[in-house]
Amino acid sequence: MSRKPQRRRRPLDPARAAAFEVLRAVTERDAYANLALPALLRERGIGGRDAAFATELTYGTCRTRGLLDAIIGAAAGRPPEAIDPVLLDLLRLGAYQLLRTRVDAHAAVSTTVEQAAIEFDSARAGFVNGVLRTIAIRDEKSWVDELAPDPSRDPVGHAAFVHAHPRWIAQAFADALGAAATELDAVLASDDARPQVHLAARPGVLGAAELAEAVGGTLGRYSPYAVYLPGGDPGRLAPVRDGAALVQDEGSQLVARALTLAPVDGDTGRWLDLCAGPGGKTALLAGLGAKAGARVTAVESAPRRADMVVANTRGLPVDVLRVDGRDSGLEPIFDRVLVDAPCTGLGALRRRPEARWRRQPADVPVLAKLQRELLAAAIALTRPGGVVLYATCSPHLAETVGVVGDALRRQPVSALDTTPLFEPADLAEGPAEGSVQLWPHRHGTDAMFAAALRRLPG
Repeated sequence: MSRKPQRRRRPLDPARAAAFEVLRAVTERDAYANLALPALLRERGIGGRDAAFATELTYGTCRTRGLLDAIIGAAAGRPPEAIDPVLLDLLRLGAYQLLRTRVDAHAAVSTTVEQAAIEFDSARAGFVNGVLRTIAIRDEKSWVDELAPDPSRDPVGHAAFVHAHPRWIAQAFADALGAAATELDAVLASDDARPQVHLAARPGVLGAAELAEAVGGTLGRYSPYAVYLPGGDPGRLAPVRDGAALVQDEGSQLVARALTLAPVDGDTGRWLDLCAGPGGKTALLAGLGAKAGARVTAVESAPRRADMVVANTRGLPVDVLRVDGRDSGLEPIFDRVLVDAPCTGLGALRRRPEARWRRQPADVPVLAKLQRELLAAAIALTRPGGVVLYATCSPHLAETVGVVGDALRRQPVSALDTTPLFEPADLAEGPAEGSVQLWPHRHGTDAMFAAALRRLPG
């Protein structure tokens, strides 16, 4: 008896294949989707609509992973962690298409099932088929209504589920918003919006208006050096290639500028950036200080990030030291010190699609300890009458007011009113008196926190 020839399975099309490969890299190797995907698209020559589709599938699936997993678990009748990781990534890819895109349901299911058969066998392809068909029967709202926490009993948990965030992150945002906690939905929704690319014109080299005209952009709302790009790859722009401009969020620009505006008696032009990598703020500091004869010492312990500081500050009055900021060996002579401390990065989740699921609550106390140590070291390197500006790209209270409060209790510093350093007035909204907290839903920037401290004698 002759065997019936087996039907040849069709692999994923280039866009879906690229998305699936990046999802696997994120799951298996903790890759960063926003770095892995562009490299893969360039390598395979994927452009135009296919590149846009791959980007939507990759970033969207990464961002909504928790929501997708809850729905997949309900449809499969088993917890997601009990599903093979490769199958789970395939299911996420298929479920995202069904729930969040206009892709035809049959195409979303069939392409995913075909790839499951290629990766495994017909039995597991059948499992994928059954789960996705169950998901496709209902829309996202129906699934959310069934699975989300009761909003009357757990409003934070409900908002977290609806907007596909871990609950602990939603709670951290609500705590930081304080009396404005009614804005929680808007904050969480802003993490899913594609962030606009911001450029910083290098002071003394190119004005913001000139930069905007050169790249077809628009002037920023707050920073006098900011230009917003309408789209495209900023790395291909001549001003960026030539070093006349940097890709830098407007919030980061405001932080660097604020340090230069802080009142310091007898500024001798000795400035310090204690956590300098990758060098964007260092470059802006040096550019602003050059007119006054200031020189910036940039400290960065990570070799790759230190290399980036060198590249981003080429031609500027900057000295790069490759040492730990907590034990730099420097003398306490600095007039102005920036501590843009390593943090959870919760304020930039919109730029890193998988980060909300990678970070864990246990990361916070470890980072807060490092932040306290770095701020203490910065204060020790500041001369009496000098100013330290502490900043994080996280609104988590343990990383912001907790760290600053510890310094005010233990270190010879007093709090400065930081709000005049961030103009206009609608930026002056921090979780502690005199501090500043930027928000993406209000200001279009990353959620940067900043507080200025003056070094006292002793």
